[in-house]
Amino acid sequence: MARISTYSFEEYVRLVEPFHGAVAPGVVVGGFMVDLAMSRMPEGTVFDAICETTACVPDAIQLLTRCTIGNGWLRVFNLGRFALSLYDKYEGQGIRVFIDPPKLEPWPEIKAWLFKLKPKFEQDEELLISQIERAGHSICGMQPVRIQAQYLKKKSRGSITTCPLCHEPYPAKDGVICLACQGKSPYTDFFPSHKNQDAQLFQITTAASVV
Repeated sequence: MARISTYSFEEYVRLVEPFHGAVAPGVVVGGFMVDLAMSRMPEGTVFDAICETTACVPDAIQLLTRCTIGNGWLRVFNLGRFALSLYDKYEGQGIRVFIDPPKLEPWPEIKAWLFKLKPKFEQDEELLISQIERAGHSICGMQPVRIQAQYLKKKSRGSITTCPLCHEPYPAKDGVICLACQGKSPYTDFFPSHKNQDAQLFQITTAASVV
């Protein structure tokens, strides 16, 4: 029976749905990837994580490890590759796990999903999840990695000041006004609370809402 970390396959799938919003194949595959990487880390290693895609895999890492985006132990570099690395947070040595395309040949539904060979509505979701369970770690490749020294240092936000335009706290290093007031806000309309106490609605740009 397939296991992902300390969970049975069925237990892990039940964890995925409320955390991710659906039993996404990417989070299920990601679970096997994280499990494989963890199994190769020396016992007692305090590790951080790197994810090479914004899709699905970060949630697998956050479900199975103490590495989260919020605590800074998980960094996402959107390289567009379905891969992740766990590494010693002090020394930088680790293991990278990725999907190895030749290993997908025995699993046509997984291959069709990963390479988008057919639209989502034509995918057999039950068969896809079943193939992922049976394939397990076998579709993954591994390689040792060493993380660049610059990424081993925890970044400080520096001093905090108040933006003279929106009157909200922000890192002083961002400039004389905050990044939002420099035009980098994702909102089309925003009603600052200090100007309009009754405003409760704001619109988010289409681009910001696309996953």
